[in-house]
Amino acid sequence: MAELSTVARPYAKAAFEYAFSQGQLAEWSNMLSLAATAVSDKAVQNVLSNPGISQQQKAEVVLDICAAVMNENGKNFVQTLSEVGRLSLFPQIAAQFEVLKAEQEKTVEVEIFSAYELTNEQQTKLAQALQKRLNREIKIQTQVDKSLIGGVLIHAGDTVIDGSVRGKLAKLAEAMNS
Repeated sequence: MAELSTVARPYAKAAFEYAFSQGQLAEWSNMLSLAATAVSDKAVQNVLSNPGISQQQKAEVVLDICAAVMNENGKNFVQTLSEVGRLSLFPQIAAQFEVLKAEQEKTVEVEIFSAYELTNEQQTKLAQALQKRLNREIKIQTQVDKSLIGGVLIHAGDTVIDGSVRGKLAKLAEAMNS
């Protein structure tokens, strides 16, 4: 069976292209995120995996949960996914939509792991340096990871910058063993 992200890709791309053409990226992002959260719920998963429930009824369950944010086109999207038995793909579709949206908006979410809490000044300097290097708007999330010993580990999309003491020690050990 094909990997879920591969199966979800055309749906995410179609949703993105439609939302972009309508100037509704934020609205679609919100709708897809809520639908992804809904279908990730254990109770909803039980409903969606029940063969005794029709695809229409499964769509209605998701639409009832998401009624507050779904516009007419979002409802049609849910119906279409339901008809082909793909409602469970919403988490992958939402994730891929967000990647496409970030690419369009020239933004990137950056996770910074540091051995100690970073000050606002340090975060600002890191954001400026990353913005210059990646040529994108930067959204930073920081986490403390004491196992790094010192320094930082930065995840920006597919890019990983390891400036941690742990990483440098691992490289040194590898060089000494080869």
